[in-house]
Amino acid sequence: MFRNLTPVVKNLLLINVGIFFIAAYFIPQLQAMFALYYIESRLFMPFQFLTYMFMHAGIWHLFSNMFGLFIFGPLLEQFLGPKKILTLWMVCGIGSGVLYSGYTAFQMHQLDNKIESFYNDPDPEIFNQFVSDNNYMFKSSIYDFIDKFSRAPENESYIQQAKDNMQAVRENKANIPMVGASGALFGILIAFGMLFPNTQLFLLFPPMPIKAKYLVLFYGLYTVYNVIVNNPTDNVAHFAHLSGLIIGAILVTFWKKNRTSFY
Repeated sequence: MFRNLTPVVKNLLLINVGIFFIAAYFIPQLQAMFALYYIESRLFMPFQFLTYMFMHAGIWHLFSNMFGLFIFGPLLEQFLGPKKILTLWMVCGIGSGVLYSGYTAFQMHQLDNKIESFYNDPDPEIFNQFVSDNNYMFKSSIYDFIDKFSRAPENESYIQQAKDNMQAVRENKANIPMVGASGALFGILIAFGMLFPNTQLFLLFPPMPIKAKYLVLFYGLYTVYNVIVNNPTDNVAHFAHLSGLIIGAILVTFWKKNRTSFY
């Protein structure tokens, strides 16, 4: 199977695996520097739109992305040619980072509005709702504070403590990094499903055959579901996955409409 690896796929695998081990065992600072942060974070740098896709959160995160590239990439490269598959990988990866940053900015804007409403009217109920919306970021002791704050809503010390808690949540969310090549991989996945829709694949879990178009449909629906549900404790960037699917589909559609040959 390794002999069937095409040049671009092989180089992407080597680069991603190599960078992972360098960051994990030799230069750990790379992970913090090259991950993608919220654009208003003090840690954000423009080059992170490119570099984040070469960082991974752990060995299984790396394996899942590289395994997908290993399975779907070679046939795509043989069909599209090396330039187009590299374009697909990079555009979907960078584009996913850009769109995810826009999505994060929208979420942060909503968070800022809630904080501002408390600053304008420091009502314990507003703070209680804020805690409820972000309960996974608080210790259980916060409810004791809410009880005390509710009993003395004019207490300046309690008001300041509530503001400090809200700002701590904002700071934490603003500095949560995104890493991984999943957006690029989902671009590969949608391209494979569009170009080889009836190719029979065999899943490991559950062990069953499935056509590529149905696998892509399942992943697409699952991703949309997770974006809609928006579970705050889920550390998977589902919107980035969805962005990769959309960008990949647009690219393949454009190539199909404007080609005499894919090469």
